[in-house]
This record gives sequence, C-alpha cells and structure tokens, in this order.
Amino acid sequence: MAPKGKGSSAGKDSGKGKDDKGGGGKQKGAQSINVRHILCEKHGKKEQAVEKLNAGVKFDEVAREFSEDKARQGGSLGWKTKGSLMPEFEAVAFELQASTTASPKWADCKTSEGYHIIMVEGRK
Repeated sequence: MAPKGKGSSAGKDSGKGKDDKGGGGKQKGAQSINVRHILCEKHGKKEQAVEKLNAGVKFDEVAREFSEDKARQGGSLGWKTKGSLMPEFEAVAFELQASTTASPKWADCKTSEGYHIIMVEGRK
C-alpha cells in the first residue's frame, strides 16, 4: 500500500488514460477516493505494465500480474481519505477522474516504495 510517509520524488503524469484536457482536470471537493494501484519496484517492470494497459488489458488484471503490493484484489486499496497516503501518491490520485478497470484513466508517480500506476474508481 501507499501509506503516508516519506517519499522520494514528485509524481509524473503519463499521457495515456487522460481526457483531452490532460490530467483529468482539477477535481474539487473530494475528501476520499476509492483507489487502485500497481506498484513496481523497478521502472522497467512498470513500463511493461503500462504497455499492457495501453494494449487495453483491464487495470485489475494488470495489477494482479505486475503489482508487487500486498493488495490482492486487483490493486484495490479501498477508500482513502486526504492525508492518509504518501504525499506524492496523494497529489496524483486526488487529481484523477473516477473511471472503471475496463476503461481506466490512470497516472503514475514514484515514491520511496517504487513506481505506482494509479486509478480512481470513486470520489466523495
């Protein structure tokens, strides 16, 4: 998981999975998100996961194959509130629009845990 803690570098958005305005636009008002991620220690493995997503493989299937996290349910971290995640992860995750595993809008970032590919299923 990506608990709150010390991280290493700021997030970087990927170009895939975004709407035309880039980054999904500012998402206002959400205090919690239902979030999934794929965690890879190595950049090369993250890039392989990105290739699968770009090829149209469902996010949860890619998570089961590539994620090195303990989240067993397709990368699901469940509902997380602001302030409960690593700052780099949270900055990216709270900007994403909600989407589905079949048609995910995702972004990636790097933390002290490794490389994360993040998608949000719900906001409230």
